[in-house]
Amino acid sequence: MSAYSVEKQILSIVCSVFDAYSVVLFLPDEDGENCHMAASFSLGDKILSGASISPGKGLVGWIIGSRQPLLQPNFDQRQSYLGYYGDGEESNIKAFMGCPVPLGGALCVDSKRQYSFSEKDRKILQMFADLIAKQQGSTGRQELAGDIPRYFAELSVIQDLRFRYKRWDPFLQNYLRIMVEATGFDYCAFASVADPGRTYCVEAESARLLLTGEEPLILPMSNGITGWVFCNEQQVVSEGVEGAPPTMLFGKLPEMPDFQAVVCMPVKVNKSTRGVLCLAHTAPRQIDESMRSFIRQGVDHLALFLENVYLKMRLRSMLPSARVHSDGPQAYDPDTAPMPPLHE
Repeated sequence: MSAYSVEKQILSIVCSVFDAYSVVLFLPDEDGENCHMAASFSLGDKILSGASISPGKGLVGWIIGSRQPLLQPNFDQRQSYLGYYGDGEESNIKAFMGCPVPLGGALCVDSKRQYSFSEKDRKILQMFADLIAKQQGSTGRQELAGDIPRYFAELSVIQDLRFRYKRWDPFLQNYLRIMVEATGFDYCAFASVADPGRTYCVEAESARLLLTGEEPLILPMSNGITGWVFCNEQQVVSEGVEGAPPTMLFGKLPEMPDFQAVVCMPVKVNKSTRGVLCLAHTAPRQIDESMRSFIRQGVDHLALFLENVYLKMRLRSMLPSARVHSDGPQAYDPDTAPMPPLHE
């Protein structure tokens, strides 16, 4: 499989993930002065396949020159331009988003619908840009390309879970099952904060190893790699070494197998680590960039569901004290309403 076809396959996945109209990849020319369109995927046929962008020229050129991401949810053609469409097609574009490719260039998506992209989408697009940079230096292009469609097909299944299950428990159990099936790890668990700074609890598992009843297992924050992730708010990825001592996922617990490879990702809600997703395997295994990208995006979906649960809980706690909801709307009569103090 040629490099171009592999990159175009990646762009088709990007287009599907963001429900975009077009996805374009610009990479540096041999002289390093400008960037050419290395690959594209579009639902239309107006892409200029030979387009070349100079740093600083238009939105794409700004990304290339500044090496900074750009999000334009309401794209105004009077202020700037894209430079990769022909036959007036650019006038139909209403939203734009782009990220720098680490080795140079830019990965960009657009849409014919306003406000199609969010800041969370921009972070996910950067993961794709990082993946493309990895692809550029990869010798195993065909193997990498084979993994990507499978992972992002599983991401669409995870996204469907958010609409299929409204309650946390069934969502989480199915989520853990999908993560195990997609990655091939032996075990997946979710831990959440119990007493901030002091304890966390193992809330659910893909296979029953620690939880024998309905109650979660409470552990000190000092226990295992999971506790370290809670305290430091950083991920841990270890591929393991044959014959090495087992990895202490939750500390020294007699019920746990001798895990070698582990991935522990913090799950953040309102910019605070409220959970940790744990994947573990009893033998060493390679955890390549495509798998890491899949796990990170899977964690983003988990965090989004948790944020929705959090907002629903806040609303339920606020509604009893909200007169407009408990008593209904009230008519305002300026003749009978009390006068506010003068200082107000």
